[in-house]
Amino acid sequence: MKAAAQKEGSERSCVVTRAVKAPDDLIRFVAGPDGVLVPDLRRKLPGRGVWASLSRRTVAEAIKRKAFERSLKAKVAVPADLPDMVDALMYRDALQALAMANKAGLVTAGFAKVEAQIESGRCLAVIAASDGAEDGKRKIGQAARRWAAAREAEGLKPRELPVVAIFAAADLELALGRAHVIHAALAPGPAAEGVLSRWRRLVRYRTDDTAASDPNDIEDTTEPAGPNAE
Repeated sequence: MKAAAQKEGSERSCVVTRAVKAPDDLIRFVAGPDGVLVPDLRRKLPGRGVWASLSRRTVAEAIKRKAFERSLKAKVAVPADLPDMVDALMYRDALQALAMANKAGLVTAGFAKVEAQIESGRCLAVIAASDGAEDGKRKIGQAARRWAAAREAEGLKPRELPVVAIFAAADLELALGRAHVIHAALAPGPAAEGVLSRWRRLVRYRTDDTAASDPNDIEDTTEPAGPNAE
């Protein structure tokens, strides 16, 4: 178990930039049984892996430079739409995490209920449909700011509520098993933390890793070096 943990935590280098990073800051790719390169988001697929920074631009650059083939030292078919494939897989992974949090009883839906949960202090994050009305987003934002101001007035450590706004309303309905979901709140818990972890990774990927510190602020050689492959 100890050896496995050490291997999981060891650093890898980006196939494009050669920057050495922790696995959580990279995406692993492997050649599938059919010789087609596939993303390995959970880092569990067998075979020699090649790593790229958590950035759509970097994945696209790796394709352009034929860096994946060079690093794997094998003939491998790299899908032209690989950056979109990674995005779709990460989005689905985050949505599945939200469904699990809902099963764990950590999701509350409905504007009034979300607003009440924010004011109660039992809200880990707010979820707002990406295609929801701007007025609703504004009102939820106001509720979150009132909560933050109340914390500050009580002398508590300042904290802003994360606003997860990547999911379309139709996808929220499917994940939560209810109709007309525009706003939801996440209560504290491991499953809810899993949602936020996947959300942050997707935001970082879409913004070329520029939102590593706070996703809420958003709205060279190809040869492998160091611990790039495994």
